[in-house]
Amino acid sequence: MEETCLIDYKDVEIYRDELLVLQHVNLTVQKGEFVYIIGKVGSGKSSLLKTLYAEVPISQGEANVLDFNLNTLKRKHLPLLRRKLGIVFQDFQLLIDRNVDENLAFVLKSTGWKDKQLIQERIREVLEQVGMANKGYKMPHELSGGEQQRVVMARALLNAPAIILADEPTGNLDPETGAEIVRLLHHIREAGTTVLMSTHNMSFVQTFPGRVLKCENNRLIE
Repeated sequence: MEETCLIDYKDVEIYRDELLVLQHVNLTVQKGEFVYIIGKVGSGKSSLLKTLYAEVPISQGEANVLDFNLNTLKRKHLPLLRRKLGIVFQDFQLLIDRNVDENLAFVLKSTGWKDKQLIQERIREVLEQVGMANKGYKMPHELSGGEQQRVVMARALLNAPAIILADEPTGNLDPETGAEIVRLLHHIREAGTTVLMSTHNMSFVQTFPGRVLKCENNRLIE
């Protein structure tokens, strides 16, 4: 595997609850790419992304993500893989009982950060990166949907991941706010992070070009 190849799937099959979702998946993603995964609801976009962080197992074929072999990955090595991936969910999944800074500090502490000053500095950096500087004291319910999604992106960036996986990140946002989030993801890619984003909104693909893969009839087609 080349150094710049971050994802390498060969003839992979994916099942959910014993139902075939995708078969014969061949996929390579290089460092610095922006990849859209499009397709109807239920076509396998989320399942594919979930295999990348080993939430959904690979049933057949060979799968490597960031030099981790998903076929043989041991449970104890899961955190090592997931630390190198930033995950952006559609439904934010922020902790509602604590403010933005505390949400981000919680993630850093749970991934092994100890130094309070370094934690504060890192939080400041990622909030600045997503245009949310000076919003750290706010509670999630005080933020708009677009602002919450920016915080989620900041959270995904905390451990400087090699890949950001964004699963329908604009699903709960109005079109204008959604476009801002996609623009921000493209900025993140320009800064050197590979981005995979699932969406069923084709207008983003036209406005912000990237490589397009489609889930259709249990296949992933380029």
